[in-house]
Amino acid sequence: MVFEPFIQLLRGIQGKRNTGRIGDIQNSQQMAYLRHLQKEVNQEKALNTPLDELNVVVFDIETTGFSPEKGDGILSIGAIKMSGETIIKEEEFYSLVHFEQNIPQEIIRLTGITNEQIIEAPSLSEVLIHFLQFKGDCTLVAHHANHERQFMQQASSKLFRTPFKHRIVDTSFLYKIVEPKSKNVKLEELCEQNGISVVNRHHALGDAKLTAELWSLYVAKVQQLGCGTLNDVYERFARI
Repeated sequence: MVFEPFIQLLRGIQGKRNTGRIGDIQNSQQMAYLRHLQKEVNQEKALNTPLDELNVVVFDIETTGFSPEKGDGILSIGAIKMSGETIIKEEEFYSLVHFEQNIPQEIIRLTGITNEQIIEAPSLSEVLIHFLQFKGDCTLVAHHANHERQFMQQASSKLFRTPFKHRIVDTSFLYKIVEPKSKNVKLEELCEQNGISVVNRHHALGDAKLTAELWSLYVAKVQQLGCGTLNDVYERFARI
């Protein structure tokens, strides 16, 4: 639950959406609110919750490149909630993110996101606030999660001055248990292998929805192989 003082603080942050951008996190109260949203959920509970009851937020980000430490930034975040194998279609999140620099032309062609679209987009701090509120106590899931993890860690360090504390489960843990000889498979390739129609590729919400369909399929498959919880998944993956 978000307390009223935090709600008022959020409104103050939102009121600054066109000024400061990354610099909007300026005082101790704002920092405290962001850290409040950063509180790590009960990891033991998530690890030992049956997979068919585990609540997750499957998410994806579009970025200007692959190196946040070299100045690449997040352009959009998309996410959808799931409970066990069930995709909760009405529970989705999407936002563009303001970025100060021009987007590389190859990224514009790939994602369809333009410089004009991000000029008035919310700041990264605003979007992360809303994203973490949307996430709640769910476990995060992403396809080849290192990309998301690196950018979230960079953003958390820059904006929150604290490590990104939320677990991100990589879909590869599941599909490599089911298909141990598989390499790191691209999202569209894995979808095609499983009969999932590839639509809205390289759109954060579109990719999140594709990943959610894969998560649903592979949660069912790993359970058939005897993995009942995330803890079982990690232990089985470590033996591959």
